[in-house]
Amino acid sequence: MSWVTTFFTSSIGRKLIMSLTGLFLITFLIVHLIGNLQLLYNDGGQAFNVYAKFMTSNPFIKFTSYGLYAGILLHAIQGIILWRKNATSRPQRYAVASKSTSSFTSRNMGWLGMIVLIFILIHMYQFWLKMKLGDVGMATYDGKQVKDLYKLVAATYQNPLFVIFYVLSMAAIGMHLWHGFGSAFQTLGLNHKKYTPFINTLGKVYSVLIPLGFAIIPIYMFFVLNR
Repeated sequence: MSWVTTFFTSSIGRKLIMSLTGLFLITFLIVHLIGNLQLLYNDGGQAFNVYAKFMTSNPFIKFTSYGLYAGILLHAIQGIILWRKNATSRPQRYAVASKSTSSFTSRNMGWLGMIVLIFILIHMYQFWLKMKLGDVGMATYDGKQVKDLYKLVAATYQNPLFVIFYVLSMAAIGMHLWHGFGSAFQTLGLNHKKYTPFINTLGKVYSVLIPLGFAIIPIYMFFVLNR
């Protein structure tokens, strides 16, 4: 076994992979939110459908998307492995002490991560897979036809149960990010008394605003479309 394989299967190596993939996914969430906010335009879905067309046809975006899928998969696998290893290696007698010195989010990163993973799988089935299989209608703008993904999203967000599920999932993502953002920089050794407080503050702001931005979309569409 080479030293590379040995390193990346070690506890330190797995944490490094978690940090790098986590920061990559954090960056993706910003881009994804900017695109999804176009659902709020009062244009019958044109802005969002044109955006969706660009994201699924641009060669660079399509190539990057493969990195995204790999990043999600790696992050999930390594997270589950580390979660199980920590659960089996932690002595029971330290349970009370550890709870008194750690936050709720840090103690429950594994469970929060599982909730996020379940949400991603359902989310991709609900929108990405149906779009890929052609289970959506078509819309025409300036004489060009594009898949009417907006219609699928709008129909989904008229279901109050899915809206509640989506909002609760955003809360789980926010809590996962609350600890994970700063932890990723710490694992990479990017700690400095001058910059760490700023990174931690940025992480807290990010973990609130980004999930909140996503949660607003289904809530807004539910009430507007069901008026």
